[in-house]
Amino acid sequence: MDKEIILQMTDICKSFPGVKALDKACLNVYKGRVMALMGENGAGKSTLMKIMTGIYSKDSGKITYHGHEISFNKTKDSQDAGIAIIHQELNLIQHMSITENIFLGREITNKFGKIDWNTMHKEARDILDLLNVNDSEKTLVKDLTIGKMQMIEIAKALSQNSKLIVMDEPTDALTDKETESLFKVIRDLTSEGKSIIYISHRLKEIPEICDDITILRDGKFIAEAEVKNINEDYIIEKMVGRTLTEQFPNITITPGDEVLKVENLCGKYVNNATFSLKKGEILGISGLMGAGRSELVKTIYGYYKKSSGKIFIDGNEIDINSPEEGVKAGIAYVSEDRKGDGLILGLSVKENMTLSSLKYFTDMFSLNKISENKSVQEYIQKFGIKTPSPDQIIKNLSGGNQQKVAIAKALLTNPKILILDEPTRGVDVGAKKEIYDVINELKEKGLSIIMISSEMPEVMGLSDKIMVIHEHKISGILSKKEFSQEKIMRYAVGVE
Repeated sequence: MDKEIILQMTDICKSFPGVKALDKACLNVYKGRVMALMGENGAGKSTLMKIMTGIYSKDSGKITYHGHEISFNKTKDSQDAGIAIIHQELNLIQHMSITENIFLGREITNKFGKIDWNTMHKEARDILDLLNVNDSEKTLVKDLTIGKMQMIEIAKALSQNSKLIVMDEPTDALTDKETESLFKVIRDLTSEGKSIIYISHRLKEIPEICDDITILRDGKFIAEAEVKNINEDYIIEKMVGRTLTEQFPNITITPGDEVLKVENLCGKYVNNATFSLKKGEILGISGLMGAGRSELVKTIYGYYKKSSGKIFIDGNEIDINSPEEGVKAGIAYVSEDRKGDGLILGLSVKENMTLSSLKYFTDMFSLNKISENKSVQEYIQKFGIKTPSPDQIIKNLSGGNQQKVAIAKALLTNPKILILDEPTRGVDVGAKKEIYDVINELKEKGLSIIMISSEMPEVMGLSDKIMVIHEHKISGILSKKEFSQEKIMRYAVGVE
């Protein structure tokens, strides 16, 4: 049968400072069908959707909607045109009711201009019934589970009576029963001629709910196909299809004794994790967005409390209940969000670098500035940090140099275990290579390193073994000789 295109994005390009997010990306959406939009983390899926809905403007390319070329300047424009987006991040007002959230900014009024609560509550109730949400429409959002909150986000989109709905990882927080309800709603919507763009990393959902699939890689269009004509191997191959380059120098050393041992660790975001790490070893952690990679290391580090399980450092069982205790135990964590968690942008390079280790530079009650300055200069020289002086305000440095300062800050606490969470995020290619050299140098000196990375070539190029996380569980641990992008992706999507 002929498929009617309702939206077509052709040769869309979008660049941010130092990054080409989209490079002639393309997408077709068909009337009454579900289009899966897939790709690895950083493939450009979210950027493409933000351009479509007016959050970002495109640098070049063409968007046609119902046969007319369009370019939305803000989200209200796309909403008025009948396009709704359900973001992966919840965007709800916690102290408002379900009804208030569903109709926020679009309140129904009576002929006197006052809010018509009866009509709003009734319409909210009808949508909640569709989604099998039994909670009262007057319930405050803060009293709902994360899964129910996700259903309210979906209800908001349905209330707009949109012709095209974008669902970004809609089942991430849903139970099986809630997912079943959502799939029924999707089928009902498409039977009415409405169209869905469905973004998910759960491969098993694609044949169940999607008609077509578009795959992006590195911001480029790779393939479009009908789901009935392809299999999981095809999807994985098109998603990863790249080779490693020599930018990842492979340093081989013989690991020493076991430094970290984790046994049956459980917590709010961790499900029965068991693994170990040796001296001079790099353990890479891979997995898709939302799988629980950062949450696992933050539980070990003491940011999240564990509910059960054991952690051993150098053979001694330890109980870590806060990041401070984590640092005392010999663990240093470099956050994926260096600007939010890792650095204070208004302070100098020196102040940032020694912030967590001031006790090592304190004699009785005063700061030994000579010792502090010496250590800071050593790291500036060792890491090749490009700064006019240690007193330079850190926000004036490039992303790569800021990241080097964040790593130096962690190392000044004299850790046994260094956790690097997305160490090269937002860093240009040249600075990436310099950070890789730093990581390898630390490995050669015997430091034990855990590295989380969303970049497959990076995690394969630097790691001695890779632990893959899927839905808050360790789905596989691979030795160096077992590394392959396909195998890692299979574990990441839970099909191995």
